[in-house]
Amino acid sequence: MSAKAINPTPSTTQERIPCRGGQAWKVAWGSVEIGLLSQSECCSPPQAVHKDPLVSRVFSGIQPTGVPHLGNYLGALESWVSMQNEYSSVLYSIVDLHSITQPQDPQLLRDNILDMAASLLACGIDPTRSILFQQSVVSEHTELSWILGCLTSMPRLRHLPQWKMKSRQRSEGSVGLYTYPVLQAADILLYKSTHVPVGEDQIQHLELAQDLARIFNNKYGEFFPEPRALLSSTRKIKSLRDPTSKMSKSDPQKLATIFLTDTPEEIVFKVRRAVTDFTSEVTFDPEVRPGVANLVSLHAAVSGQTVEHVVSLARGLDTGKYKKLVAEAVVQKLEPIRLEIQRLRADQGHLKSVLAEGEIKARSLAAPVMKEVRKLVGFS
Repeated sequence: MSAKAINPTPSTTQERIPCRGGQAWKVAWGSVEIGLLSQSECCSPPQAVHKDPLVSRVFSGIQPTGVPHLGNYLGALESWVSMQNEYSSVLYSIVDLHSITQPQDPQLLRDNILDMAASLLACGIDPTRSILFQQSVVSEHTELSWILGCLTSMPRLRHLPQWKMKSRQRSEGSVGLYTYPVLQAADILLYKSTHVPVGEDQIQHLELAQDLARIFNNKYGEFFPEPRALLSSTRKIKSLRDPTSKMSKSDPQKLATIFLTDTPEEIVFKVRRAVTDFTSEVTFDPEVRPGVANLVSLHAAVSGQTVEHVVSLARGLDTGKYKKLVAEAVVQKLEPIRLEIQRLRADQGHLKSVLAEGEIKARSLAAPVMKEVRKLVGFS
């Protein structure tokens, strides 16, 4: 099963969501966040999305594992910002429960949660137009995850690419790592999300959420909408030191990744040391010249221009001079964000108040959904 990119619908300030028995409730918050799931267990194909602004809700989450890098920003966060104007309801969650599938230092985790909040706000996430909150403070996420886990088979989770890759890296993975795709599904379905921003490598996780919605609905009656993918049109930004791999926070090579908090000098140095080849002309050929193609993709993304246009701008430049052009474009894009992160980090009280307000809004959406789920399952 494949997921299709969906064009956004016009925004509205109200959300009407049908509940079981004909009841309905309205929400006037700005936005909702989405998660990812896995390979389809049901044979029915995805249904077309109804482009009705009254039922459009977006949910997405990001782990608090340090300040985002340039690939995170261009591949996800930039589009998150624009979705605040395109959808009637948008939620963005700092998914700290997912982060502890790997060992975390408690104080560092607390700091990383605030750093991520600062980074999202600096990138343009607006708490008046979206709901920004910390996942673990809304206990309904884990409650729904348990219920959905009881509808999920072990073989299904075992074949998910994330489990196979990470458990292989560690010889043996934790139960949390094994079941975290179910928690991702709960993140999405808890808010009756209709759209989820995903990369192509995350499609299988979204398909798991779609399938669990169908399985729950078949067992207990129509309740959860099946979330649809919003695929990013931005080319993946690769490592500056290994253009065959994507840019990553955990890359052991310090020059491989540009972070949103890098100074102009650090950015210039990293771009200057980026791997290219022995041909001086600037062309775009990801298969033959992956290093140069990565710089072209990066340049196009930060400048908002097409690949063809930035290649034409580089006509007559060798790769050394072109790197200076790319570095200047990156600095111009990231320097305002870096300075804003710096300012927000110095005001932890403000960051905590933003997350506290987001918690109230997220709970107001999650609580009535879980109340109905408990009734449907037979708990009340």
